[in-house]
Amino acid sequence: MTDQGFGEVCPLPGSGLVAHVGGLLLVCDADSDTTADLIAALRETVAAGDDGRALARRVAQLLARAMMGEPVACAVAGPAAGGVAVLVSGAASAVVGGGDGEVHLAGRDALTWTDRLVPGPASRVELLLPGAGSPHPLARLDAGVVVGGGLRTGELGAAPTRVEAPAAARNDAPQAAPMAPYPMGEAAPDYYQEPARPEPAARPEPIWQESTQHHPAPPPFGMSQSEVLPARHDSQPPYPSPADSLPPLPAPSGPDLGSPSGPIPIGAPVGADAEEHWADGGQDAHGDGRFPDSQPFPDSPPFGDQPPFADQQPYAESQMEPAPAAEGPASDGPMQPGPGPLVYGVDCKNDHFNTPHAPYCAVCNVPLVQSTLVPYQGPRPPLGLLVLDDGTSLRLDSDYLLGRDPDRAPEVAGGTAKPAKVTSPDGSVSRRHLRVALDNWDVNLVDLGSVNGTQIQPPGDPNFYDIPPNEAITILPGTIVRIGVSRTMRYDGHRDW
Repeated sequence: MTDQGFGEVCPLPGSGLVAHVGGLLLVCDADSDTTADLIAALRETVAAGDDGRALARRVAQLLARAMMGEPVACAVAGPAAGGVAVLVSGAASAVVGGGDGEVHLAGRDALTWTDRLVPGPASRVELLLPGAGSPHPLARLDAGVVVGGGLRTGELGAAPTRVEAPAAARNDAPQAAPMAPYPMGEAAPDYYQEPARPEPAARPEPIWQESTQHHPAPPPFGMSQSEVLPARHDSQPPYPSPADSLPPLPAPSGPDLGSPSGPIPIGAPVGADAEEHWADGGQDAHGDGRFPDSQPFPDSPPFGDQPPFADQQPYAESQMEPAPAAEGPASDGPMQPGPGPLVYGVDCKNDHFNTPHAPYCAVCNVPLVQSTLVPYQGPRPPLGLLVLDDGTSLRLDSDYLLGRDPDRAPEVAGGTAKPAKVTSPDGSVSRRHLRVALDNWDVNLVDLGSVNGTQIQPPGDPNFYDIPPNEAITILPGTIVRIGVSRTMRYDGHRDW
């Protein structure tokens, strides 16, 4: 067993890529468009001192962005919470052996990807790509990235730790040259340092010709811009290369999504008094858990068959009357700049301020040439709209608290969120149901422990997924959100400025 958490790691012959870095494992297709991003996510997780669960979340973020194409063949594994966190996608597969037998996972068995936290110590971990051969008896992969079709390990030990080189070795080592510009993606290494002399910040002009000068990449996933990148100064040279003194990156927020949700079972609480029902032990008038005239709700239509939201009824055949409108700030015209929080972003050629991760401008849709743009700090514009099923729009310029009685919520009383009243004829929306939280350029959903829960349908996915309570889940433009049982809304990321 090594000091990084694994026993011997044996690479298997094949044509993919196999990586073992800091106690975390990855196998992936060598020719995929996301291959470089997957390797970068592995290295960033190790640099942050995170475990296998954090690696799986980073990889899930990358796979979510590539869902419109063919599933990416990849598998990752690493120690987490006393067990092994595993994620497989596409044609990849995994086998985890322990005291309770073997767990077999295959990416082909899921519409998106398959992930699992296998409890207990693992005696064997295998990550496989199609066509993987048998390992050579002398082949070992102590660390690094090599060509192969999979890998096989021994017993799993402690969680991975950030390995530091001895001080003498670091002092004697030659100074590394500045790194090439990092490809824009969901995360990037911590390339930034505090400036030696703070001066009044100035907004630099975008550079629209090709340049060999190194520009900083966007901040890592899960870290705010202000924690990583200092304000731009006229007297300050281009951002320095990484240093050993930089703090480790935090783990990204938000867990993996659960299994696709089907019809709500008969007997499940959906009424306005569901909280009181469960508080009384789950019994109803019958005393046996049955609800009068209860029927399973129909499945939602596939993503491609969704009607336009402005004309969509909040529910299906059993709908007796139109859903009450959400009472919140409505969008009556083009969005106007406001005193939003300061974030780091880049300008398109038409001077529209965008997240550094965006491939296209959110206003005019022109391509953003990432390697030639210099991030600077400016007020964050609204991040789009939430369009409810009755046509009401909520402008994403602040946090929102959604529910049937949001005005009495502590977040609204404390001034940290705006109220948006959302009710439904079946009473499935809780008094304090869902918070929409803006973090940097991200739009996050936090289910506040509601009785009937919150579900999301990612762009291009026909399934709805339950989100866990009291944990932030980042959504992408085009995501459909189901609040309770019968109310829905859609996240529109386009804006007018």
